[in-house]
Amino acid sequence: MALTHTGRLRLHTQRLPGRGPGPGGPTVVFLHGLVMDNLSSFYCTLAGPVSRAGHEVLLYDQRGHGRSERPPTGYDMDTAVADLAALLGALGLDRSPVHLIGNSFGGALALHTALVRPDLVASLVLIDAQLTGDWVEDMTDTLSVAALGLEHSRISEQLAALGRRKEARLTAGADALLNRTTLIEDIAAATAFTARDFAGLRRPVLAVYGEHSELLPGARELARSAADCELCVLPDVGHTVLNEATEGLRGAVLGRLRARAGAVAG
Repeated sequence: MALTHTGRLRLHTQRLPGRGPGPGGPTVVFLHGLVMDNLSSFYCTLAGPVSRAGHEVLLYDQRGHGRSERPPTGYDMDTAVADLAALLGALGLDRSPVHLIGNSFGGALALHTALVRPDLVASLVLIDAQLTGDWVEDMTDTLSVAALGLEHSRISEQLAALGRRKEARLTAGADALLNRTTLIEDIAAATAFTARDFAGLRRPVLAVYGEHSELLPGARELARSAADCELCVLPDVGHTVLNEATEGLRGAVLGRLRARAGAVAG
């Protein structure tokens, strides 16, 4: 793992080479969710299997998350896309499009990237991503409540005293992100995607959702409106696909990557 200077800020990154006999092809870039999430959520779930299938992998902590730099502003999607573009450039990965795999808010970021910078994107995998409906308002409310709870508590200190250092570090990071940056305001200013956005998408998409996810209606609208979208609904799971339906998700992702490699080779 390393800190990569992008010219904009320092981002914590991890790269895995393609190790298997597979087809290789475009680099696979993973985009994690908000606040308590970071690149580690992909490390033991998808990144290793994708690497062993022959694909080069890039993981990184987004602005303000994990071990990346935490500036006070810049948590809107357009800035996140600019951060991604700068990171790909700094690593020499901007010469050809990459596969984007995003979980939760990371999936929304992946979709936004494909809409505003299609030159960066070969294909998308969206894992229970927020797309339509009242998700902006709901997320803003949830983050605001969490911010208040953290601001007036000593949870991180209590966890550290109990020897739970990793949890203490994550909680302290969440407090700093929610209460000392513009993240909540930037999320509140976002807008949900529309059927017109989906219809304008020109990159293939695999959308993987839990059958009990409250976000599934947005995925169904995406599948109806986008030119090339496969919807995979995993049984007996909600908004926890990455951790609770890992095997089914892994199979869907690796199958899609093989299919994309075969399409390019053909």
